[in-house]
Amino acid sequence: MDRPSALALAKLAARDALPFVRRAMRSVRGTADDIATTALGTDFEERLRRVNIAAASHGVDPFGLDPDWAKYAVATAAFFYRFYFRAETHGIHRVPPGRVLLVSNHSGQIPFDGLMIGASLFLEAEPPRIMRSMVEKWTQTLPFVSTAYARLGQVVGVPENARRLLDQGEAILVFPEGAKGISKSFAHRYKLADFGLGFLRLALETRTPIVPIAVVGAEEQYISLGNLPKVAKLLRMPTFPLVPQFMIPGMQMPLPVKYRIYYGDPMSFEGDPDDDDAVIQEKVNRVRSAIAKMLEKGLGDRPGVFF
Repeated sequence: MDRPSALALAKLAARDALPFVRRAMRSVRGTADDIATTALGTDFEERLRRVNIAAASHGVDPFGLDPDWAKYAVATAAFFYRFYFRAETHGIHRVPPGRVLLVSNHSGQIPFDGLMIGASLFLEAEPPRIMRSMVEKWTQTLPFVSTAYARLGQVVGVPENARRLLDQGEAILVFPEGAKGISKSFAHRYKLADFGLGFLRLALETRTPIVPIAVVGAEEQYISLGNLPKVAKLLRMPTFPLVPQFMIPGMQMPLPVKYRIYYGDPMSFEGDPDDDDAVIQEKVNRVRSAIAKMLEKGLGDRPGVFF
C-alpha cells in the first residue's frame, strides 16, 4: 500500500502541492459564470432540473434544503472535485435508483470526503442525484454551520429523519465511523474505526440496499498528529485534532491530494432490526469488510498521493 510517512508527505507537499494549487487557480480564472460553466459543464441546468428538488412554498423543502443554496454549493463542490482534488469516480453505475444507504469510510479532519461523494453523484451519476448526509448532532450548536447544513440538505443523524428521507426515495450518506473516523491521526490513516450499528438496523427496518463506498485520498489532505481530548471537552467538541497545517499561514486549505472514490456492489440484508447487537454486528462487519477491501485495492493501485 502507498502509505508515506508524515515527514515524507510534508516533503512531497512542499515540492508538488503548490504547482497543483497554481494549476487549479489558473484553470478557473475568469468571471463567476465562466468558473461555473467550466466546473459544472454545459448541462448543469439540465442536471439540476432532473434531480427535481421538491421545495415548499416558502422556498425550502421540509428539511430546509434551499435550491438556490444547493446550486451554489454544487458549483463549489465541482471546483474541488474537478480541479483541486482532480477526483476519479469508479463504479457509480452500481448505485441503484430509489432509496439507498451510501456507507463510506470517513477521514480528513474536515468533511471534504462527503462533499466529493455528493459531487460525484450529481456530476457523474445517470440520472444525477442530490445526496443527503447524516450529520453529527453537535454541529447544530455551531453558529452558521447548522443553518448552512440545513440549507444544503444535510440532516441531523437521527433515525426519524433517515426514515422520512428513505420513504421519499432519497440517497443518504452515512459515515458509521463517526467523529472517530474523520479525526484519525496520520499514523492511523486508512485503518477503519469501529462502525456503529444504527445504519444496519435502519436498512433492515426500511428494506433499503446498502452501497459501500471507499474514499482514497482524504486521509492525507490534513496531517493530524493526534487529538487533544481535554481541549475537545473544554470546547464541547467530539475531538480536537492537532493539525500543524492549521497553524501555518496559507496552509489552511487541504493539500491538493488526488481523490479516488469507489462504489461497491449493493448489499441487501434480511432480518429483524431489533435483533441482538451480536447478530447486527455480523452484518455490519460484512459492510466494513467490503469497504476495507476496496480501500486496500485503491491504495495498491494508485501511483501516488498527488497523482
